[in-house]
Amino acid sequence: MTVLPAPGGVDAQGRFVREGSLARVRSPFRPVVAAVQDRLPAVFGTRLHSAYLYGSVPRGTARVGRSDLDLLVALREEPTDADRDAVRVLGEAVDREFPQIDGVGTPLYGRERLLSDLERHDMGWFVACLCTPLLGDDLAAHLPRYRPDSLLARETNGDLARWLPRWRERIAGAEDTEEARRPLVRFMSRHLVRTAFTLVMPRWQGWTSDLREMAEVFGAYYPPRAAQLRTAAEYGCEPVGDPDVLRTYVDDLGPWLATEYTRVHGVKAPRPD
Repeated sequence: MTVLPAPGGVDAQGRFVREGSLARVRSPFRPVVAAVQDRLPAVFGTRLHSAYLYGSVPRGTARVGRSDLDLLVALREEPTDADRDAVRVLGEAVDREFPQIDGVGTPLYGRERLLSDLERHDMGWFVACLCTPLLGDDLAAHLPRYRPDSLLARETNGDLARWLPRWRERIAGAEDTEEARRPLVRFMSRHLVRTAFTLVMPRWQGWTSDLREMAEVFGAYYPPRAAQLRTAAEYGCEPVGDPDVLRTYVDDLGPWLATEYTRVHGVKAPRPD
């Protein structure tokens, strides 16, 4: 019998504890964070509402030269294509300047959308629970305290079935090289492991962002798929360029997971984009 790890990431009342903090940022990454903190206001001026770190850097698990810097920016109104271009240029400049990171990702949202009913159990939860405040007024003050329930599972990852056709298109359009396939394997591995974990999250009643722990928790509830998820978790950390891995994801694991997710939690409400 698989022994489950004790649920983490929640308080004594079973509510999410915000993960990450600026205090956990390791010393090699502090100059990068300081640079972004200094430059973002210059890019957006008074239109900038707030900015957040998420991912391995504020969790203190980032690897020098291997991890990317993940940011989320909230504007006072909906972002434009020019805003996305500007933040892409900023990210590319920071990536060139600081070899300790491997890329910068910066999704942009309008404040109103992040606080909307539609996003309350998706991006709202993400900001309130998985993001670390960096600049501006924290939107978490306007959001509820969350629990690992079925509604949250549905609204965060209940759209895998919609993604699979796009994944097949990306695989078909990629160059036939290991180098071109590795980023796809990394991205899809992480997406599938996180989706598999949130499938069982309400039963486990906890949270983790560690891919390997996610796979272990999932495997306790779905033993026939446990080994497959453990392998996907490894590829999410150390990707390979094997085309058979991608085919397995879109022809076997992905369709099964999408069907089971819909059966257990239902389908995520459609988004305008």
